[in-house]
Amino acid sequence: MSKSKLPARPSLESLRKQAKKLARDVVAGNTDAIARVRAQLPKAGLPLSQRDAQLVLAREYGFPGWKDLVKEVEQRFGRGLEWAVSEARRVIHNNDIEGLRRLLAEYPALLSWKDDENDGGLLGMATSSYGDASNPITEEHFTRLACAEILLDAGAVVTPQVCDGIIVSGAAKLIDLFRRRGLFPQTLKFLGALGDVGGIRALLDTNADVLATVNEAFVYACHPRNEAAAALLLDRAITLDAEMGRRIDDGPGRSGFIEYFIANGADLLYDPDPTRPWQAYVKRKVDLAMRDGDLTSFIDGLRREPWLLSDGSRTFQARLMELGVLNDRAGLIDAFFDLDPAILRHQPPPPSQAIEFAFTCVRTHLIPLLTRIWTLPDDLPHAAGMGNLPRVRRWFDASGAPALGDVGNHYPCSPYMPKFRVEEYARQWSTQSVQRVLDTALAWAVLNNHFEVADFLVQHGADINTRWSSHEPASILHELVWHKNYEAMQFLIDRGIDMTIVDYRWGGTAEGWAYHAAKDEKMAQWLSEAQQRQEQASK
Repeated sequence: MSKSKLPARPSLESLRKQAKKLARDVVAGNTDAIARVRAQLPKAGLPLSQRDAQLVLAREYGFPGWKDLVKEVEQRFGRGLEWAVSEARRVIHNNDIEGLRRLLAEYPALLSWKDDENDGGLLGMATSSYGDASNPITEEHFTRLACAEILLDAGAVVTPQVCDGIIVSGAAKLIDLFRRRGLFPQTLKFLGALGDVGGIRALLDTNADVLATVNEAFVYACHPRNEAAAALLLDRAITLDAEMGRRIDDGPGRSGFIEYFIANGADLLYDPDPTRPWQAYVKRKVDLAMRDGDLTSFIDGLRREPWLLSDGSRTFQARLMELGVLNDRAGLIDAFFDLDPAILRHQPPPPSQAIEFAFTCVRTHLIPLLTRIWTLPDDLPHAAGMGNLPRVRRWFDASGAPALGDVGNHYPCSPYMPKFRVEEYARQWSTQSVQRVLDTALAWAVLNNHFEVADFLVQHGADINTRWSSHEPASILHELVWHKNYEAMQFLIDRGIDMTIVDYRWGGTAEGWAYHAAKDEKMAQWLSEAQQRQEQASK
């Protein structure tokens, strides 16, 4: 028996099932099935393997092999490597072990795929953490150990970025997996992270005079609380840099310095230059003063270290603005400006999420301060977030249809989207689109209680059930839980938002977020009762 022609719209899943059925029929002794096998693979051993069953099927359809058949199916549906990468993201997130195995079998190029030279590929998807993964619960939800093992077994490329990410996140099971398999580079910083005092001593004996390398290893040793390794590395660093030693000894002392890095290791590792621990220590102290609203410590720290106000520290200054917005520190921002930092004087300013945070964290009253540094973008989402209805209307034509021009000029598309946020938004929207802009504008309008603007946007195409969120896909209702904004939540509920939407990471509804994350039983009960009324009204 021979197949004639591949259907115009073939299903890959259907083809897989056909191959499985052929293999089962051969095992059952079906003479027609055995004849089909002999016609295509005269020397094939029986019972038939799944791989050989797929090869028989492919040849019956006129293709030299299964991969050729799969390629043809994908071309008809536009499903090439780009689709496979998107699918890999989905199956890894869902911890779909069998789905990942199928993808790797059909797309072996996935094992070496990288988005760019700094990307960890599929292994990076499985091992990278949304946040701190140093406890079992967050490691389970933020990383995918089983998927990482499958990828490693299949020969996935292990990049330095993957190893770095595992150490920074503190994911204990992944660290143990990579340690057992000998995948961490035998460099000083990784030996420090693993607490290998013997290995550190051996490397210091042969490479004792590279200060930046020793400093970085010290920071890495502190994160997993390897005190002995950290002390050894700090002693060597001070031998190489007497001035740093003097500052430490006159300040927190060596043991206090180590204790501080151990307590704040994760944040310090994210510093752009972990090879300068004293500078990282100073910047972190100022960061914390901004976060905590400690004006005296904040100003004293900056005055003691005037280099923090210089042109070379503008990235740090931008980060201070972000912290100021996140924690609503208008007074500290004003005091910072009084010190005449370089970020006020030198253009262009460094990239920052400060203005974005002002909208997503409901801090638009800080916009006049931020626009002393950055220009407020002239686009639909920013107009909506400011409640500027006349400006919002100008982004629609006479018929009421969006007239945005190039969507790439509207947030969250370029040029306002920080590069590292692109991947997060890719989980929600595969491409730049008008809908993406409309939904962001709606979210910002609702969060900031500009309900007239929000109503206009809903009437003109914005999706009230958008999976928009400031971090990962959820809903606007989820986001409002953190702000305890009952008025805005009621606005969405009255307009029929789907209250059963679950978030991307935890699979929880807004009610679940209120109960489990915000620990607000009163709000959770309020949302539950609102959903019941909504359901009754729809019957």
